[in-house]
Amino acid sequence: MACPLVSCRVRAVPPGKPAARAFVNRLKERTTDRDAPITVKALQTQLKAITKWGRSAPADPSNITAPTLIANGDNDRMVPSVLSEDLHRRIPGSELIIFADSGHGGIFQFHDKFAPSAVQFLDL
Repeated sequence: MACPLVSCRVRAVPPGKPAARAFVNRLKERTTDRDAPITVKALQTQLKAITKWGRSAPADPSNITAPTLIANGDNDRMVPSVLSEDLHRRIPGSELIIFADSGHGGIFQFHDKFAPSAVQFLDL
């Protein structure tokens, strides 16, 4: 059975798949102070919230004045890239990074590219 983190959050094509495996391996390196496994009830509650949010009227982000960095994978099954592009268009002065060959976990798959970009953004 495929790892849920890999199958749900990443694109299963090179170089996305090896980057996903590396991410999962990095998760295993931490052996103390880890989050407790999610319960079925917590998962169901989260899915209900996502469903409710998905059916709600979209918010108007045009009044956001804080610097905003939007990052996504080009094959995100949870938040399609087109939505990130739309958000970018509607937040004045925002920056958008789309990671090729990645899914919802693109910032974790390609942390070596994301971290410097985030630091540069924060240093503005």
